[in-house]
Amino acid sequence: MCPDNLPLRYRLLLVEDDRLFSATLSLSLEAAGHAVTSTPSAEDALEVLAHHSFDLVIIDEGLPGCSGLELAAILRERFRLPFFFLTGCDHGASIERAIGEGALAYLLKPVDVAQLIATIATVLARSADLADLRKTRDQLQTALDQERDVSIATGIVMARISLDRAEAFEFLRRAARSSRRKLADVAHELIENRGTALKADAQLP
Repeated sequence: MCPDNLPLRYRLLLVEDDRLFSATLSLSLEAAGHAVTSTPSAEDALEVLAHHSFDLVIIDEGLPGCSGLELAAILRERFRLPFFFLTGCDHGASIERAIGEGALAYLLKPVDVAQLIATIATVLARSADLADLRKTRDQLQTALDQERDVSIATGIVMARISLDRAEAFEFLRRAARSSRRKLADVAHELIENRGTALKADAQLP
């Protein structure tokens, strides 16, 4: 456990089949203030992940059964957790595969504890940066999708009830205000029903 006089920093999951190495590493990380859970296999790690949350996963590449690379793919796709590898292999192809699976670092054994602690901080900072970038990208994509929907819906109104573009856009704005909904939501609904209710419901300028 983490000593009472040290702040709890991160919740770490260590997946390492060498029990002595795992125990030594866990003690060093706990001494640095981290909360560490260790498992000897990917299968055990997935069982733990089903019931507990973590900030970061540290994976031994050469795991028995489900490999470290296979676990990495699951962490990325299902749990969206940052992770990095510990390995005794410095083969270029292995490093490329790890990076390809989304690893944010790749440390060779034997691991210097000071380097490991610094890597944890760097990886989590990088993970936060990537999360911010994804959020910005998603917000931009949402804005673009909404703008496209409004443009398409305006065109539908123009065609259905013979308005020019400015009148059709104003028609959509009035519909949004009267129903107390967002313009993008009204536009999306109109696209979904292909404007079939427009002639009956339209209130022309």
